[in-house]
Amino acid sequence: MQNNKMKTRYQSMLALAISILAANTGYAAVSADEASKLGQELTRFGAEQGANADGSIPAYEGGLIGQQKANPDLYDDPFAGDEKLYSITKDNMAEYDQYLSAGTKAMLERFPTYRLDVYPTRRSMGYPEWFLDNTVKNATTAKLGGAVEGDKVEGAADDGLPYQGIPFPVPKSGYEAMWNHLFRFAPAVTQFRSKSWLVDHGGTRNPLPGNDASYMHTWSEETGEFRKKAYDAVFGFNTLLYSPPTSAGTQFLNYYTPDAAAPAPIWIYTPGQRRVRKAPEFAYDIPMTAYAGVLFWDEPWGFTGRMDRFNFKLVGKKEMIVPYNVFGQQLSSEKVLADNHVNPDVLRWEKRRIWVVEADRKDNARHAYSKRVFLIEEDCWCFVQTESYDNSGALWKVQDLYNFPAYDTGGMINNSFVANDLIKGNYVLINVGAEESGNYLRGYSSDEGLVLRLTPRAVSGASVR
Repeated sequence: MQNNKMKTRYQSMLALAISILAANTGYAAVSADEASKLGQELTRFGAEQGANADGSIPAYEGGLIGQQKANPDLYDDPFAGDEKLYSITKDNMAEYDQYLSAGTKAMLERFPTYRLDVYPTRRSMGYPEWFLDNTVKNATTAKLGGAVEGDKVEGAADDGLPYQGIPFPVPKSGYEAMWNHLFRFAPAVTQFRSKSWLVDHGGTRNPLPGNDASYMHTWSEETGEFRKKAYDAVFGFNTLLYSPPTSAGTQFLNYYTPDAAAPAPIWIYTPGQRRVRKAPEFAYDIPMTAYAGVLFWDEPWGFTGRMDRFNFKLVGKKEMIVPYNVFGQQLSSEKVLADNHVNPDVLRWEKRRIWVVEADRKDNARHAYSKRVFLIEEDCWCFVQTESYDNSGALWKVQDLYNFPAYDTGGMINNSFVANDLIKGNYVLINVGAEESGNYLRGYSSDEGLVLRLTPRAVSGASVR
């Protein structure tokens, strides 16, 4: 009975969306025929519903959502009992060439100890019904806006923005796929006290500032009240650095809104100045001083900020072997770190369907990278890997993002990532070690009951140095 009610509600919603399309053909993102695939051969969030040809990627069956956590401060791995299918090394990588990205192949070639342990594909991404309903409505009403392509997302909600869902479940451009990543469903708030590390080419571990952070996907909170408190941001974070002593007390408050061309609501508090100041320079290829300058401000979590300096092309979708359902980054830093790369023992790789977006730097635009490639997984719309190229066309950095399902709230958590510098031979690993004493990783479906510093005044008032 419940399934029949859900089906009837979905069919009514789809009919409404298609009728809107018929009245506003110039406004719609996709045709009525394309929209009708959602909930049929495509899931309502735009992924392929069925299994692949050989069954190595199963059909989607709803993912994980609404389950209890045994440990309030960690996410235990529900797939810990899975047996490894096979391993890929430099010696046998040719057998899997069609499924490997240029970045993964470069890592295997460069480091003989690098290895991919491949496990069964688990389509674990879970969505609440309200988010899926909104995604169906967005399919025929959301569109790109702004003076430069990709600057802004508009929609049919009362405020002129999309409904709280994926804006482009059937993407037609690289810009649309990139915006889907920013609007992706995740815990509305993830609180993570963690460590970060820079490991040089000789294997020396250099601690970077420790973070006590709140990561916010405000559009994943059902009522819409949370995002009103947070500048309508599709993603934001408040980070307090707790180590080393020279950095302790520094805070960042960053928001990324549906209008990337608007002045960025980004602030920094430094104990030395004892004031909060606007930080518009935190963008593009400006080095992040908190992380020893090895990351640019537009590359944490794969990409943040405005897309105006590159042409983003949607290459298409292909089956690839990528990191996914990776719970191992919660382990202690001692278990995760290895000399030239993350310890392969703590990682999980799976065959997934991946959207490939290529971004070439525009003529006369300035950026340290000449080309970038983004791999976006179809179920979660989250980055799993990026590649960045220097001005000579050589592969410079390979970034892997470690996604795993928040099986209590639904959605994916991907606060942890590694950036491997193939030119210098070092790597930086951000946000690991939740199992270490005093650290934690917790997800919430709303901001209710949480103490969050959402404004510059709140950041200043909460400062202790």
